[in-house]
This record gives sequence, C-alpha cells and structure tokens, in this order.
Amino acid sequence: MPAFSWLGDDQPYLNTVNVQACDHMLLGMYGGNITNGADKNEDGALLAYDLTHNWELAMVADAHYSADSARLLVRTIDQAMPAIEAMLAQPLSEALQQLHQFLLDLLLSETFLEQCRHIRGETSCLIVVRKSDVVWWFAIGDCVGYMLHPALTRLGEYALNQRRFYEWIGRNNTFAYAVPCYTTGTRRLINGLNTFVLLTDGVLECGDEPFANAETLYRTLLWDNGLPQSGLKAVLERVQHERGRDSATMIVWQYDTVQNIEHRA
Repeated sequence: MPAFSWLGDDQPYLNTVNVQACDHMLLGMYGGNITNGADKNEDGALLAYDLTHNWELAMVADAHYSADSARLLVRTIDQAMPAIEAMLAQPLSEALQQLHQFLLDLLLSETFLEQCRHIRGETSCLIVVRKSDVVWWFAIGDCVGYMLHPALTRLGEYALNQRRFYEWIGRNNTFAYAVPCYTTGTRRLINGLNTFVLLTDGVLECGDEPFANAETLYRTLLWDNGLPQSGLKAVLERVQHERGRDSATMIVWQYDTVQNIEHRA
C-alpha cells in the first residue's frame, strides 16, 4: 500500500508552488505569499491507495495557532494505516462502515483526547475515501471536498461537503464534547471519469476569491483535456497571483468507472 504524508511545518513552500505525484494521486502545496505576510505553513496531508483492493484515501488538515494539531492528526492517521488498509480490503458493504466506526473510536479515545489537551491550537480536517464506485467523506471544519463530473456540473453540483466553521480537532476539540459535531456522507460515482478534489481554505480565501466559485475551480483544474496534472498547478499559481497569504493545499485524483468496471466489488 503506497502512502505519503506531508506537513507544511517541515516543508512550508512559502512563495512556492509545488506539485508532487504519488502514482495517480496529486498533492499540490503553496505556503502563501511572503510579501503579503505569510511566514508559516500549518497545513498537512496524507495520501494512500491500494489498486488491488480498489481504493484511495486522502486527507488534508488546516491548523491554526500552531502546526501541532495537524502534526498530531496526520501522525495518528498515518500510524493507523495498517488497520485502515485491512478494513478497506473488505467488501464494499463492510469496508466503509467499519472505517467510520474506527475513526470515531480513534478520535474519541482517551489517549488521543489527552494528547489534544496538551497541544497548542487546533485543526480542521477532511478525509475522503473512494472504494469501488462509492466515495465517502468525514469532515471537521472548513476544508472542502469535491466530486467533479460533467453530468453533475451541468446541474450546478460540485462539492461533497459544506464548509463548517467553529469545528476543530485539537486543544479546542469537537470530540471532547458529549455530542461531537462532524459531517459525513456517501455518494455513488457517476458513470465515466470522476475527479476528486480536497482543499484547504487558502485556495478559496485569496485576493478576489476566484475559486470560491466552484465552476471556476472546475474549469481551471480540468481545462487541459479533463486531466488535472497541469490544472492543479494552474489553480495554485492563480492563488499565488492573487497574493494569497494563507497556505493552500490540494489533493486531486481521478477514477473512471467505465474503465474499471471489472474491479467493482
């Protein structure tokens, strides 16, 4: 199971657009414009996939006050990947249900809650998993995920989740309350090429905010024959052009249900 994790506190990419490929999954990073006040990058990301068992997992985290919470969350999920890999190897009818409960148990564990009490700051987080022809997400806070497909965009549908403010993991922790607040959902893929996008709010909150309009994000990302390799760089270069101060992180990959029909299980 190939996996890759990144923390902006270690590699901030200030004034720099960097796009890395993990096989068919792309990670784009921009640390913010120094002349506009950027001096740190508190984002984090994790990517993993298993083509044999037909799944991908992606996570972005957007911390504030310090990078401690993003580091804790990325490290916690990274260490749990062997267990997550075993769950996602199960049939679709079991895999996502098991993963949902596993994440809740992990984030509600006294060990994790105690670690959160001793760090500075908090993070928003979005986890997206594609397994076979279903996509599932788990969101705390204001990171956004999209499932882009021409049939959906014609109807004005882009985002998987809605941004939620005042929800975090960390010193201020939604999972420390009697009733934790988070959002989750499941959606079946549309036949054909589906493009999945995760991003932190630095992509949306820059300059004149061009990517607050999801159609602009769609057209910029997929302008090159529907392939995101050059489009991802174009999105982050636009953030740089808009003098975005906040760090901007994106994960993008594609899955074609027609080409992979024999692997649905």
